[in-house]
Amino acid sequence: MSISEVARDVFLVRLPLPFALNSVNCYLLRDPEGWTVFDTGLHTPAGEAAWREGLASLELKPEAIQRIIVSHHHPDHYGMAGWLQDLTGAPVLMASREAELADGIWGKPPDAPEPMVALFTAHGTPDDLVATIARDVARLRAATLPHPRVRFITPGERLLMAGRHFVALHAPGHSDGQLIFFDEADGLLLCGDHLLNTITPHIGVWPGSEPNPLGRYLASLAELADVPVRLALPGHKSLIQTWRERIGELQRHHADRLAAMRAALDGGATAYEVARRVFLFDQYTTHEMRFAVAETIAHLEYLVHAEGLRRFEGKVVRYG
Repeated sequence: MSISEVARDVFLVRLPLPFALNSVNCYLLRDPEGWTVFDTGLHTPAGEAAWREGLASLELKPEAIQRIIVSHHHPDHYGMAGWLQDLTGAPVLMASREAELADGIWGKPPDAPEPMVALFTAHGTPDDLVATIARDVARLRAATLPHPRVRFITPGERLLMAGRHFVALHAPGHSDGQLIFFDEADGLLLCGDHLLNTITPHIGVWPGSEPNPLGRYLASLAELADVPVRLALPGHKSLIQTWRERIGELQRHHADRLAAMRAALDGGATAYEVARRVFLFDQYTTHEMRFAVAETIAHLEYLVHAEGLRRFEGKVVRYG
């Protein structure tokens, strides 16, 4: 765990993750009447220890936390919200769509079918990998407990945090209802996983996803390109000081990735087959394989919506 002040009254708390992407950026924002937590990390013993260490380093008692904001429902951002709520007594705020997704994926009853199985099987993923994916997701589901009691926050809502007037902006693509928070006076943006430095935000199709997430992501990037961001505080990696330039890099990345997907279709293929041709599967963990297939589906679905690529429904879905 590391903690540092990255803007006036805004502290970056870097929490450990048990993945190749081995940390997540969470933030503490200070006001005279109390503190705001922005994103929470994955619920693990190491995560608990890191939060306790972080609060102690700032000489904060848990009750100093007045609210907890979750940018989106992915487990590395949502996972410790319930634990922190129990520790601090603070309300948890997130978009209603993200709360719905959290409930549908992480709140699945133990005896209900695993929704990942149907999705990945339909896109040609081998049974042994599908079974491993189901086990991986079950472990992630456990790392989101306990689930928080949530209040909804809506795009356009304004919040006073760290002495700044932030407005909530809808930033879809990485997750359907993700909210990011911009203070125009200071040019400061809490951007969740919408933009990241050195790595590209994952854009994938998952159970319950709204159609064409890549199309919605690219549209959002275009809308945000002219927002006067001085400094963006992302959910992973380093801070973003070149907002418009980074958007351009991400737009070019997806153009290149779409070209690679078109070439990998080779007359017709499943998403799994395309993923194996585009990504370095032999070097991946099963966690990374799952993301690669979901990202491939998103790119192929974009081509269906934007360029008329054909989708063939059968025992498995094929594109060509």
